[in-house]
Formats: sequence, structure tokens, C-alpha cells
Amino acid sequence: MAKNVTPAMERYRAKQTKKKDRKQISGPFKEAFKRLLRNKLAIVGMVIVILIILVAIFAPILAPFGYDDQDYMSILQGPSAAHWLGTDNFGRDILSRLIYGSRVSIPVGFICSAFSLVFGCGLGVIAAFYGGVVEEVIMRIMDVLSAIPAMLFAIAVLAALGNGTDKLIIAIGLSTLPLFARVARSAIYTVKEADYIESSRAIGAGSFRLMLRHMLPNALGPIIVITTFSVAMNILVVSSLSYLGLGIVPPTAEWGSILASAKTYITTAPHFIIFPGVIIMITVFALNLLGDGVRDAFDPKLK
Repeated sequence: MAKNVTPAMERYRAKQTKKKDRKQISGPFKEAFKRLLRNKLAIVGMVIVILIILVAIFAPILAPFGYDDQDYMSILQGPSAAHWLGTDNFGRDILSRLIYGSRVSIPVGFICSAFSLVFGCGLGVIAAFYGGVVEEVIMRIMDVLSAIPAMLFAIAVLAALGNGTDKLIIAIGLSTLPLFARVARSAIYTVKEADYIESSRAIGAGSFRLMLRHMLPNALGPIIVITTFSVAMNILVVSSLSYLGLGIVPPTAEWGSILASAKTYITTAPHFIIFPGVIIMITVFALNLLGDGVRDAFDPKLK
């Protein structure tokens, strides 16, 4: 008896399904990108973020001094031609330390978001795809983690693991894991029963292929939005933990640790605390502008 479906027919159907998926993925993303480019505030935020990233990349070229170069003849000096943003309590150039600090705060913020994105979204996708007992176990664990305030959870992890950039990434990444898991789970539920998913399952696509090649790419909108906002939140958390002495260890230049050193001189040398605070504010504000633009681009009904 002849087979109803030959291997050649299966290959043809798989190829047609791939083409259909590409069109479904590229269409919404292309339209979202066009809407993003029409949002002037989002473009302003994007330009500021790109400039800060470029400053971090070219810090050794742009910084007029080394981040730990000390000049005891210029301690707590105000802004001048020699030191544009003044000096700190060790005579170190504040502008140089802020420039080098961007090489810590910005990468750690992005890496923490990437950590939560990979593991949180992975758990959320698995929970939504399999359902049942698997979903219950994963989401109840996420409920326990989300019951602890993110900052308190990060402090507890750092207290157990100790200081250091790698420990900081783990602490912040774990504290934001439930957020990504919930968003990914909800996003997968919106596409789980779509016709193209059923078609892929009918032609023999396995679970791994369905999740990574068909479901996840078509549910990336909300995940991208939350990732953009989480970078700004992570930079604030990194600075806060370093301010408390639980993040980056001095003398490494980091915006939060610079603020911690400046708090003693808030009345005698206000420039010491103003400029680090301003650069943190500008960075987080720019990322929030970009996040708002990305959110409106993927769901214009929210505007």
C-alpha cells in the first residue's frame, strides 16, 4: 500500500512552513521598527544609549586620566580646565572615573538582563509548552522568588557569595528571573494554539523545534520590551548595591561606588556627588525612553 505522505512531500511542506514563519516574524518586526523610528523620544533615548556605549568602549582613549591616577595637590577640587568635573577625595579626576565607570555599569546591566532573558524565558517557555505538573512546579518556584523583593534577594545572594562582578550578575539575574519567566509564559500562551504551530506539529516537528523555531520567535515582542526596561532597572540595582558596599569593590570605578565615596562630602564638595548622580539619571532616563518607544512600537494600542 502506497504512503500518503512521501519524504519529498515532507521536505516540501517543511520548506513552505519555514517560509511562512519567516514572513510572519519579519512582518510584525518590520512594522514595529518603522513605528519605533517615528517616535522622536525613543530615538533620543536610543542615541543617548549608543553614545554611552561608545564612551564605554573607547574609555581609554576618551578619559583624560587613568581611573585611579591620584593627585594629592588637587584633592576635592571643583570643575576647572584641568579637571572638567573636578576631583574626588584622593585627587582623582571625576570625569575619567565616570567614563571608566560606564565600562562596569553598562555591561553588567546588559549581562544581567541577558542572564534573566536566557534562563527566565527558558523556564517560561517550558512551563507554557508542557503545562500540567511541569508548569505548576516552575511557576510555584517563581512565585516563591517573586515574593522576596528584588533588592533584598540580591543582597542576600551577595552576602552568601561575596563581592565581585560575577557574583553581582548572578544575584541580580536571579532576582529578576520570575519577571522574565512570567512574561515569556504569557507570550507563549498567545501563540501556542496558532494554526502554524498545529501545522508544524502535524508534519512531525519535535518539541524543541516547536519552542525555538516557531513559538519563541513569534512571541518575542513582549520579551524584547521587558528586556529593554530591565537594563535600566539593573543599572540602578548595580549602582545601589555598590553604594551599599555589596557590588563592585573599590578602587574599581563604578557609578554607585563613586556616589558612596562622595556622600561624606555632600556639603563641602557637592560636585563630587552631583555628576555621578546626573550620569546615572541620564542613562536610566534614556533607557526608559527607549523602552517606552519599544513598547509602543510592538503594541501601538497602548499609546
